[in-house]
Amino acid sequence: MHIGGSRSVSLPVKIALITVGVATVSSCSSHKQVASGDADALAGRARQVAAAWDDSTAAAAWRAGYYPMGEEVQAPRGGWRSQADRQAYEQGDFTLRAQLPETRPKNGRVTWAGGESLTRPLVGADESYKALASGRVNGKSRLTVTSARLGKITLITSRGPATVSAWLFTMDGYASPLKQAAAIPSKPPRPPIGPAHGIPGFPINRLVRIAADGRSVTVVALHGVCKGGSDVDVLETNGSVVLSDSVNDRKHGSNCTKQARLQQMTVTLGRPLRSRVLLDGYTGQPILYKGLRGLSQSGSG
Repeated sequence: MHIGGSRSVSLPVKIALITVGVATVSSCSSHKQVASGDADALAGRARQVAAAWDDSTAAAAWRAGYYPMGEEVQAPRGGWRSQADRQAYEQGDFTLRAQLPETRPKNGRVTWAGGESLTRPLVGADESYKALASGRVNGKSRLTVTSARLGKITLITSRGPATVSAWLFTMDGYASPLKQAAAIPSKPPRPPIGPAHGIPGFPINRLVRIAADGRSVTVVALHGVCKGGSDVDVLETNGSVVLSDSVNDRKHGSNCTKQARLQQMTVTLGRPLRSRVLLDGYTGQPILYKGLRGLSQSGSG
C-alpha cells in the first residue's frame, strides 16, 4: 500500500471548511465590532490595497522573483509505503547513515515553462537535511537517509510551475529519492501600503494551495461559529487578487469572533490567478505558502 505525496500543512482537503486548530478568540476581543457600514469599509480597504499594488514597483519585483506557492518537498515516487512512514516524515523522524556532500555550487537555476530563468543561491545538503530531520527525538528513526545528491524538482511558484535545483535524498526501502528544493526564495518586496488601522478584520493565516487551473485558492483564515455568508471576500483586478477575512455575521451585523477557529477556506476566482499578486487585504502584503517545516521563506535579494 502506498501513501501519497507531499508534505503540506497537515490539513486534509475534503470539504471547503475544515477546523485546523482551536485558535479561539473570545467575543470580548480587542477588535472592533462589525457595524452595518463595515462591509463597505472592508471593500474600500481591498480597493486601496489593489490600487497601491497594481502597476507598482513592488508588483514588478514580485513577478520577477522566485516565490514557492506550494510544497517544496516531494515524497518518493509512488508515495510512502505505510502510514507509519508518512507519520515519521511529518514528525521529522529521520536518521542519517551517509556522508552528506560538503560542497555545492553557490547558485542554482529556477526555470519556468516559458523559458524564463533566475539564478538563486542554494542551501547546502546539511542544512536541507536538518530541515527534514528537525523533529527527531529518539535514536530509532523509521526513515534512514543513505545518500544525497543535487538534482531537480518541479513545483508551483507565483509565476507558475518551475524546475528548481533540489537535494535528492536516497532512503532505505525506497527506489526513488525524497526531494527538497535547494534554491532560496527571493525576499518579498516591501509592500506599497501599510496594514489596516481602525477597520475590523483579521490577517489571512497562510496559503495552502492554488488549484491546478488557477481558478481557486485555499487559505487558512479565522472562521466564526455564526452563519451569514463567506468569511473571506475576494476583489479581483487585472494585477491583483485581494482576500479579506472579516469573521462577519452578516445576518446580525456583528463581528462573530466567539469560538472562532482557524480553518481552511477555498475561494473561487472569476478567472485564473496566473501572475496576479495574491494579497491580504488586512496587512497589504502577499499571501505566502508556509509548509509544515522547511527552509526560510526569505533570501538575499
